[in-house]
Amino acid sequence: MVFSEPFLPSVVGHNGTAHHIIILVTSTLEPYQGFLMNQLAIHGGPPVFPEGPPTWPALEPGVQAALLQTYQDGSWGKYHGPHCAELASTLGQMHGTEFVTLCSSGTIAVELALRGLQVRPGDEVVLAGYDFPGNFRAIEAVGARPVLVDIRPETLCLDEKLLEASIRKETRVVLASHLHSGTANMPLLVRFARQHGLTVLEDACQSPGAQISRQTAGTWGDVSVLSFGGSKLLTAGRGGAVITQQAEIHQRMRVYSDRGNQAFPLSELQAAVLIPQLELLEQRNKTRRENARRLLRLLTGTPGIQPVDTCSEHDQTSYYKLAWLLTSDHLTEHRDDLLTAFRAEGLAIDAGFRGFDRRSTRRCRRASELNHSAWAGRANILLHHPVLLEPPATMDRIAEGITKVITAFTRP
Repeated sequence: MVFSEPFLPSVVGHNGTAHHIIILVTSTLEPYQGFLMNQLAIHGGPPVFPEGPPTWPALEPGVQAALLQTYQDGSWGKYHGPHCAELASTLGQMHGTEFVTLCSSGTIAVELALRGLQVRPGDEVVLAGYDFPGNFRAIEAVGARPVLVDIRPETLCLDEKLLEASIRKETRVVLASHLHSGTANMPLLVRFARQHGLTVLEDACQSPGAQISRQTAGTWGDVSVLSFGGSKLLTAGRGGAVITQQAEIHQRMRVYSDRGNQAFPLSELQAAVLIPQLELLEQRNKTRRENARRLLRLLTGTPGIQPVDTCSEHDQTSYYKLAWLLTSDHLTEHRDDLLTAFRAEGLAIDAGFRGFDRRSTRRCRRASELNHSAWAGRANILLHHPVLLEPPATMDRIAEGITKVITAFTRP
């Protein structure tokens, strides 16, 4: 608070005479300024990020050039052109296979994968009690029954230790998703599936380029899926891909999708803008990991929040979302207000999935208690990935904003 001239407030006495009170003021009122800085933006204080969070997708010269090229050569409006073939080839090289099916969304990719695995009515598919809702619906779409097992709270992914109790003679597939900051324990999960004659559908929609035991996410499953939705690390607004090492799975998906043409297509225009993004994926994943580590260090010991993280020597996630679980009943009860306060500070922090702990037993079978899944559904908070590509100093500001809000909500 700065005064350029003497501050002479007037006080009127009982007799109507105005008396001036002379106050000596320095260039700033530091205590008052400190109060403003600590006041939440929703209460009139200055936001930590007055400019708001970075937008996504970001302005990208390579994407701009690809768009111009598709306009100039007319490929943007063709059924068949060079871009889908190039994208499929690039994804195949990345995942060590020639069998890549491009499609219209990550959601339909899961259904196509199940059909490629010959999942039929009456079969069962195991998945986590906290997962993307579309995965549950895709299982229902092929006539199968979802079977729910709980998650590991440190990763928000399916707890492979609970699989033994989940299988019956009808069980055919284990669907394992890598979510937010976490990756599923694929080595143990795949080993279990092999021992029990099950197949594995790996959902890598949120983790393109991640490494699990030094192996690329999306290469562990019998079939794996990617998403190119508008918020994803690789985005074309919509779109997806199904990846497999097995020719027969690939062929079944092609036959199902053939309705005189490809019924669930990715367009040439979408493929064109994804190719330059793939070239940057490895470096961007590295930047996100480094910034996530910095931010997590800065927030170590912050009361009321527990980080979800799988960034180790052997497992390197992609950080589509940086996730925390609220550990305070008070914060959980007021999560909506907490999220409103975060957004007012210019932080893109939102809630994740609701989870399936309330799904009717008419629609699914519970193979375990879903306590951790229920907790994740009501207590998750997720930082959207674009800010993790900003300079490291920005992580300090994020930590300041998160601490500011959490402190205000936990203060007696």
